Amino acid sequence: MREVVRRRYWRVLKEGLPLPDLILIDGGKGQIDSAKDVLTNELGLDIPVAGLAKDDKHKTSQLLFGDPLEVIPLARNSQEFYLLQRIQDEVHRFAITFHRQLRSKSGFQSILDGIPGVGPGRKKKILSHFGSMKKIKTATIEELQESGIPRAVAEAVFAKVTQVNEKQNEKNTSEE
Repeated sequence: MREVVRRRYWRVLKEGLPLPDLILIDGGKGQIDSAKDVLTNELGLDIPVAGLAKDDKHKTSQLLFGDPLEVIPLARNSQEFYLLQRIQDEVHRFAITFHRQLRSKSGFQSILDGIPGVGPGRKKKILSHFGSMKKIKTATIEELQESGIPRAVAEAVFAKVTQVNEKQNEKNTSEE
């Protein structure tokens, strides 16, 4: 929370953007206190901060505001409570989507990435032909070609794999 607030409002100050009238935090007392500390003590800003706390079933339950923090009473069936609940749901959806995108980008990386001539299609072809990175690491240029890639690409893959193997061997030797 501290890092997110620091980065966001440092940028707002740096770029001369308008400051908000209120910051609504997806979290309870701990998150609110962290945000207030960064805003006040690090950035010198006096912006009110409210928080949306959740119950043990992970549902929006309270609006916290003030100094000291107090629960702002809102009827659970009011339009105001419904709006805050929808805002919190959208923030959660956005965060989950963002993290899934990050994981999907980094989740399927291998030594084949960045080799000239090996795009997603050839990478998939090589991996499905050999079945594992271990087998690719021990393959000859001719065996790599058998996966359906041109000789020049097979040579590039072989060179990269050899380079990675040598670095791994050096690392293992220096650790012993």
